[in-house]
Amino acid sequence: ATWNVNSIRSRVDRVEAWLQRSDVDVLALQETKCKDEQFPEDRIRALGYDVAHVGHSQWNGVALLSRVGLSDVEVGFPGMPSWSSKEGVEPAQEARALGATCGGVRVWSLYVPNGRTLTDPHLQYKLEWLEALRVHAGGWLTEDAEAQVALVGDWNIAPQDDDVWDISVFSHSTHVSEPERDAFRSVVEAGFTDVVRPYTPGPGVYTYWDYTQLRFPRREGMRIDFVLGSPALAQRVTGARIDREERKGKGASDHAPVVVDLAD
Repeated sequence: ATWNVNSIRSRVDRVEAWLQRSDVDVLALQETKCKDEQFPEDRIRALGYDVAHVGHSQWNGVALLSRVGLSDVEVGFPGMPSWSSKEGVEPAQEARALGATCGGVRVWSLYVPNGRTLTDPHLQYKLEWLEALRVHAGGWLTEDAEAQVALVGDWNIAPQDDDVWDISVFSHSTHVSEPERDAFRSVVEAGFTDVVRPYTPGPGVYTYWDYTQLRFPRREGMRIDFVLGSPALAQRVTGARIDREERKGKGASDHAPVVVDLAD
């Protein structure tokens, strides 16, 4: 499963309850918004999960929780671009990608850069970040066509028009621009498949609803959280769902968990 929790410290109670209720073996988290030493690792381990996390500040942050093993942890992928928004501050790699082998599957928890606006340098950073991911991920499949790889997380891209409630609202926005969609498509064309969409067809099916303007009760959301599987992994998928119920109630994240079922 994958879930942008929008601050693990604010939502650890909900994460604990959801893990117990959903009974998933592996959960990738994004936007943990904490440093490594602030991550509530003990509470997650008490539920039987191994934990890997990378976070540098109150922004970004990704984690992997697994009860089927967690080995060969890798922070960032080769060639991952760096970023600095402050003049005079040296660019550095952000806490946006974390990989590990869990139960024989190479799982990557990914928090793709937002892009901000169509004229912001952050958009070019986003496109370069996705291109580096495409090269790296495609290389795995070139080396081993049978590799079981899951690229999961918050992609900050709505690849299709029905992945947003009203495409006209986004006509001058990031997340739906052709360069971003092309970048997402290029990862797919490198050999990966959106394994969730066949089980959760749209329109009107979303994973994110802004906190403002009653977006959730008005069903005005975006589908921007995805699980992209390698061919060998995609063949094992037996079902998938978006847990919209978890977006309800006090203290909810603005994203819903996305769950994939695999055959043994």
